[in-house]
Amino acid sequence: MKKIRIVLVAHDSKKKSLAEWVAYNKEIIKNFEIWATESTGKIIVEEIKLPVNLLLSGPLGGDAQVGAMTAEGRVDMIIFFWDPLTPQPHDVDVKALLRLAVLYDVPIACNRSTADFLISSSLLRDWERYIDEHKRPEIPK
Repeated sequence: MKKIRIVLVAHDSKKKSLAEWVAYNKEIIKNFEIWATESTGKIIVEEIKLPVNLLLSGPLGGDAQVGAMTAEGRVDMIIFFWDPLTPQPHDVDVKALLRLAVLYDVPIACNRSTADFLISSSLLRDWERYIDEHKRPEIPK
């Protein structure tokens, strides 16, 4: 069975909250293929002891990498705890990532409540069948 590919991203003010969410859901998430932007991923590795594939830091291109992975069909779910009240130097990349997740029909949670709904969904138990039945849309050339 193919592992669910999850990407974890958090702005600085949200990293603690994301780490707490991952720790709470560790028994589920440990079965996923985990990707994360660099500083978020290092927290998950060091504090929660889960293996993580590290991308670049968000401001250095990590958000853009997640967007590219999304467009290439290499992401099943994104948990992105972003800070709506603090301007980000890479805000353009953040908006592009959010747009791509919607365009390619990739579930994205931007806060703990939505992340809780995604991780507790009964659809997770039969993820491969769900993905097969809900093919990602073809983008016109």
